[in-house]
Order: sequence, then structure tokens, then C-alpha cells
Amino acid sequence: MTLLEIISKASNTQKPQTPNSTHPIIFNSEPIFSTLQPSSSEQLNNTSSLIKPIQGWKVTQTDEETIKKTTLFCKKLKRKLKNTTSFTKDEFLDLFTSFLEKNRKSVSLNDTKLLVRKMGFFISPDISSLVIEGCFVFEDWGLLEILISEGVVGRNVSVSGDLIERLIEKKRTDLLCVCVKHFKGIQGFGIRSLLKYFISPPKGAGVAMGNVRKEWEREALLAIEKASDESLAGEKLSLAKQASILLMVAYDEFTSAELCLHYLFASSEVDELTLSYALSGLDGSDMLKLIRYFGKWVRKYKKFTQAGPCPSAASVLGLGLCDWVPSLEAVVKYLGLVLDEQFSSLVLYAEFHDELRSLQEDVDSLALETRFCCSLVGVVENLKLEIGLH
Repeated sequence: MTLLEIISKASNTQKPQTPNSTHPIIFNSEPIFSTLQPSSSEQLNNTSSLIKPIQGWKVTQTDEETIKKTTLFCKKLKRKLKNTTSFTKDEFLDLFTSFLEKNRKSVSLNDTKLLVRKMGFFISPDISSLVIEGCFVFEDWGLLEILISEGVVGRNVSVSGDLIERLIEKKRTDLLCVCVKHFKGIQGFGIRSLLKYFISPPKGAGVAMGNVRKEWEREALLAIEKASDESLAGEKLSLAKQASILLMVAYDEFTSAELCLHYLFASSEVDELTLSYALSGLDGSDMLKLIRYFGKWVRKYKKFTQAGPCPSAASVLGLGLCDWVPSLEAVVKYLGLVLDEQFSSLVLYAEFHDELRSLQEDVDSLALETRFCCSLVGVVENLKLEIGLH
């Protein structure tokens, strides 16, 4: 039997995974692998088998203790969540904090957020599912945001996909934006759900979307303050001015729902393939809204040619939203994809014709500027050659 056949047979006979694993923690693999040794020489000399047995598997004492604590925590929390009439939010937080405190070694912490940050590797998918359930039961959105932003939830794709759907049901737009910023490898259905929600938010989503708008407004004002800060000089001052322009462009004239779209189209998790799948879930009205969103960006970049990416603004000035402004390159790429894939259905809408004519003028103007800039670049390069700079 070949190795491929062995693997295929094992995958076909594999039992479905249960919600709770036998060892609900992530093992520290280094001490385990260091104790592994080849089995007897007779088994090693058996050339008919492609798999060579080993011996010496042993879980460390530390991991054994952690397994016991984790198993007890999972059982207790699951039991408590079945009857929330006698289980309060404070008890839920105390139970979760106590679990993290019991697993910490030399770190002196007593704050839940700091505990999650330092001890998050103890939170396995089993635990995170139960804690997330507790967050929804008690509507503890603050703790849920900590779990998302610290990467505890995003490690499990199935958990993160389900979480997106549940947050959409709860109309927690602010937390959905946090998911986009911190989740890695969001699958197509997650992008699809988020795109549909951000383009046509349901009634009742205004409060959470208002929180997103306040965040963009707060950071835009902070950027303006830094740009006028007399204590800054040189490269920092130049960066602050550039960031203030970028955030002003990203904030002005965009609706709260469109500010949420910024996160999607600035995210590295969105590519042509995932967006193509996501577009299939939109109707003509939603598609037109999306084209108008891209149209705003085209006109903004045409009007403010000095606006551009500020990758160091987050680390140097603390202006993290600069990383979530879609670039002109991304806008043009995604707009082109929308038009290519949905043109035949969009031509049925008279509003689309007007929008396309307006866009054509702006795109032609940008293309002309690009050709002019390319010509200037060629002249500069030739001058450098002439004076021997190369």
C-alpha cells in the first residue's frame, strides 16, 4: 500500500470531530517531540510498511495539570450556560478570569483584558466557543471585542464564520469591523455576508454604525491636531500632514455604512476570487450602491492627488485607521471586477447608465494624469542618466 493510499484510507475512515476534544488545550510540542524514540529494531526493519512506529509519547506534567483545569472549566461553564436564570454576568466573568489566573505562572495580572492578551494561548476552540456563548448571553460586547482583537477567536475559521453571522443578527456593526481587522483567512461566505450587510444595513443597525463613524471622526480630528502640532518637525510633521489628508478624504462625504466598507476593501483578506463570490449574493440595487461607493473614491483621488497610503502612520503617530483606507489601486481593481462580472445585469438599470457616464469622465481624467506622470518619470530617468547619477 502506497503512502497516498494510507492517507486516503485514514481520511475516509476518520470519525467526525466532536465539539469537545479529548485534550482541550494546545500542547507544548517541543518537550513531547524531544522524548520520542524509534520503536524496536524488528519493526524498523519491516520494509513492507511505509510508516515507522515510534515510542516515548508522554504529555508533560504542566500540560496534564492544564488539561485537568481546562476540562473542569469547560464542563462547569457548559453546565452554567444551560441555566442562565441562576448564572449572572458577574459570575461568568469571574469564572473566565479565574480560569486564566489559574493557568498563569509568573505573570502578575488581575485584569481580564491583560489576562487574555498574555494567556490567550490557553483558550482553545472549545473554550472560545463557550466564552463567546457567554458573551452573547450576557451581551458582554467589551469582552467579545477583546477576544477578537487579541486573535483568540480568529484562529478557528468555523468559530469565526459562525460569529460573523451571529453578530449580523445582533446588528453589532462595530464588532463586525473589528472582525475584518483581526480575522485571518475569512472564507468567502463571511466576506459575502459582511458585504451584503455593510451595503444594505438592516433597521436597528444605526447605533453600532454610529460608533464606527465616531471612531473615524475621532481619528481624523487627531490627525489634524498632529499636523498642527508645533512640537513635530521634519519627517514626522510631513507624515502627520499626509495622514490628515488621507483620513479627511476617507471620512468626508461617506455614509456610516460606507465607512464600514473601507475595512473590507483595504483588507488583505479580500481578493478577486472572494469578491467575485461575494458579488453573486448582491441584487441590482446593492450592486449600484457599491459602484457609487467606488465612484466616490475615484472622484476623491482625482480631487486630492496628494492623498496616498501612509503605512507608517500607525506605528509612528498612532493613527491606525490609515491602514484601513482603500488605495486607488484597490478601488480601480475592484471596480473593474464589478463592471466586468455584472455588466450584463446592470445595463438594465437606467441609474447605472448615468453613474457610468460620470465615472468615465473621472477615470479618463485620472488616466490622462497617469500618462503625463509616466512621461515625466521617463524625462527624470533620462536626466539622471545624462548627469551620471546611475
